Amino acid sequence: MQSHQPNTVERQKIRELSDRLVALQQPIRILDAIKWDDDVKIDFFNKKFQQLPKVDVDYYNNRPLPFDPDKLTAEFHVLIREIKNDLGHYSGISKIMIRLCEEYCQAILMIKSRGKQLFSELSMELYGAPDDAFYPNGPRLSDMGTMLGAILENLIKEMVPTIEDEKRYSAAEAVVILQKKLSEYFHHTDHVTVALGDNIIADASAGADCIKLNRHVRFSDRDLRYLEVHEGWVHVGTTLNGQAQPICTFLSKGSPTSSITQEGLAVTTEIFSFSSYPTRMLKITNRVRALNLVAAGGNFIDVFRFFQDQGMTESESYHYSVRVFRGSTPDGGPFTKDLSYTKGFLLIYNYIRLAVREGLIDRIPLFFTGKTLIEDIPTLHELSEQGLIVPAKYMPKQFQDLAALSSWMGFSLFLNQFDLEAVATHYGYILRK
Repeated sequence: MQSHQPNTVERQKIRELSDRLVALQQPIRILDAIKWDDDVKIDFFNKKFQQLPKVDVDYYNNRPLPFDPDKLTAEFHVLIREIKNDLGHYSGISKIMIRLCEEYCQAILMIKSRGKQLFSELSMELYGAPDDAFYPNGPRLSDMGTMLGAILENLIKEMVPTIEDEKRYSAAEAVVILQKKLSEYFHHTDHVTVALGDNIIADASAGADCIKLNRHVRFSDRDLRYLEVHEGWVHVGTTLNGQAQPICTFLSKGSPTSSITQEGLAVTTEIFSFSSYPTRMLKITNRVRALNLVAAGGNFIDVFRFFQDQGMTESESYHYSVRVFRGSTPDGGPFTKDLSYTKGFLLIYNYIRLAVREGLIDRIPLFFTGKTLIEDIPTLHELSEQGLIVPAKYMPKQFQDLAALSSWMGFSLFLNQFDLEAVATHYGYILRK
C-alpha cells in the first residue's frame, strides 16, 4: 500500500510543531541540573575519602532550575494536544512527536525529583537498569559487565603497550590533531571546532558543532582515534544531519532515551572502524560494574574504591563515581545514563544482524538521519518514503557500503550458531598456554 504523501500545508504544520518541540526542550539540561560543585570534591578529599559527600535533597533545592517545571510540563501537554488535533492520533509523525513530548515531561519530573528515590526510578525508566533483560530469560547487562570485565582485564595484562597507547599529547596538542582530522571529515559548509573545556567529567564532550577536550587530561593516538569516531563522526555528525532536516527538525535534538541509540551507535562505529581497544572498552564496562555495585547496596565510597582498584587515580575515581550518583545522593539509587553505551551497542548490533537476515538492510542508514531511537526506525522509513526526512549528510564509510556490512553480518549470523564451549573443547590442544 502506497504511503500518504503530505501536501505543502501539512508539511508546513509538521515543521511548525517540530520547531515548537525543539524550542520547548531547550531549557532541559539534565547534566547541568544534576552536577555536583567543586566544593563537594574538596570536602570529600579533605576527609580522606572516609565520609560520604555532603549531597542531599537540600543541596539540590539550593540550586534552583532555570525553568518552572510545572509550567514547562503544561506547555508540553498543550503541544501534545495540538499535535493530535492537527496531525491525528495515530500517524507515524504524530506518534514520534507525542512520545518525545511525553519523554521530556518524564525528564522534567526526574530533574524535579533530584535527591529523592523517584529520581533513580525515573532514571532507570529512561536509560535502563543493570538487571534489565533483552528478552525473557535472556542475558542481562549486569552479566555482560561481569563477563566482559574479566576478559578485558586479562587482555590488558597480556598486551604489550605500544607508542599508540602512550599518553604523549597534552590537551592543547590533542585539540590541533583532532581539529585537522574532523575538518577533513566534515564538509567546509559545516565548521566543526575542537576546543579546550573546563568542568568536564569525561575526557571529552560533544556539542552541536564543537568537541571540547578536558584540559587536564593527556591523550594517546588511540584516544584521539576513538574521539574522532565516537564524538565526531557520530555525535556531531548526527546533530548536523538532524539540523539539515527541512521538516522534522526535532531530529536535531536528542531526547534522554535517544542517548541509548546514540551511544550504542557510537560504540558500534568504534568497533566497525577498528578504533576501539581493550582499555577503552574496560572503561565502559566498569561503568556497568559500578552500577551493579550500587544495585547490590553499595554507596559512593564503595564505588570510589572500586574505581581505585581498577587502577584509576583518586581524582579519576571521584569523577567516575560522581557519574553514578549525580542527581541522587551518595547512599541513594544510581543515575543510570552510563548504561547507554553497552545497552545501546547490544541493541544496535543485534538490530543490524536481524536487518540483514530479514532483508531490511536499507533501514540501517536511517540511524544517522539525526538523534534517532531504534524503535523509531520503521516510522522513520515511512517518513523517508513520504519525503519528510532526507538522507544523512554525513555517514561513516562503514555504513555507506551496505554490501560489505551485510557480508560481515551474514557471517556473524552463521557464527552465532556455534557453541563456543564445544569449540573450545575441540580446540583444546592448540589453545594451551
